[in-house]
Amino acid sequence: MTNQGKNAIDLVLAESLKELAATRPIDKITIKEITDRAGVIRPTFYNHFQDKYELLEWIVENELIGPARPLLDNGMMREGIAFMVTTMERERDFYVQAAKLEGQNSFPEILKKNVTQLVVDYVDEEKLKSAAPFSWLTPERISDYYAQSLCYVAVSWARGGMTASAAELTEIYLMLLEKPLASLLREIN
Repeated sequence: MTNQGKNAIDLVLAESLKELAATRPIDKITIKEITDRAGVIRPTFYNHFQDKYELLEWIVENELIGPARPLLDNGMMREGIAFMVTTMERERDFYVQAAKLEGQNSFPEILKKNVTQLVVDYVDEEKLKSAAPFSWLTPERISDYYAQSLCYVAVSWARGGMTASAAELTEIYLMLLEKPLASLLREIN
């Protein structure tokens, strides 16, 4: 099968999972339901994904992280973050259900893993050593720290029903990211 054909099946399976998740918890959705809705047979699913959690990871990688990367490559952090949360808002029912998953293979874990890798790709180790000469402060720790914060904000927002708009959430996250805690505490106390 060509990459184009494989990608078309991946998209159909992803849409099927998202449609099903709009009405019920992801952990209750079966592979049979996904394939029936997608109009393919079960072996087709297993030719593309091991399980529905690998499909969920594919959705995160291809619909949230991948499309934001060119924006981040061009120094457009605000736009990259806005893209990710706007995508989540547009697919609100799916991401609210996805955020409810817990444990291994959960949306929060998948998102954190992908955001950590995304951030680590942008940390120049030599520049880091010169800016902050602390051996403990590695690109992986910095990436994990920022991934943890972004994922906390995004997952909390989804679990809370996305009551703030994506634009507002982008501004909130950028404020938290750019404003030192000491400065913020001085302003609010």
